[in-house]
Amino acid sequence: MRLREHAHPVLTDNGGAILDERSGRWTHLTPTAAAALLVLCASSTHEQAVGQYAARYPITPGQADTDITAVTIALATAGLADTGGSCLSANRRTRRRWWW
Repeated sequence: MRLREHAHPVLTDNGGAILDERSGRWTHLTPTAAAALLVLCASSTHEQAVGQYAARYPITPGQADTDITAVTIALATAGLADTGGSCLSANRRTRRRWWW
């Protein structure tokens, strides 16, 4: 999963949010969704994210897959992420944002 160029995450261990630069709206994340996104950002594949998530929390690999998949689908449906690539792609264009 890769966050889109216009999506900017603010993540903590207690939850987080993603700013959609195009609309100016925030998508708030539960602590579980934020944790799944952090693992997705640190992983290069879905399978690796599932394994790391299951190892970090006391859940089965099946439940970890369900959680990781749900976050990926929700972010893609909201237009904040694409499947494939790393979470914060290194090839993002560098440009001055409107809030700077």
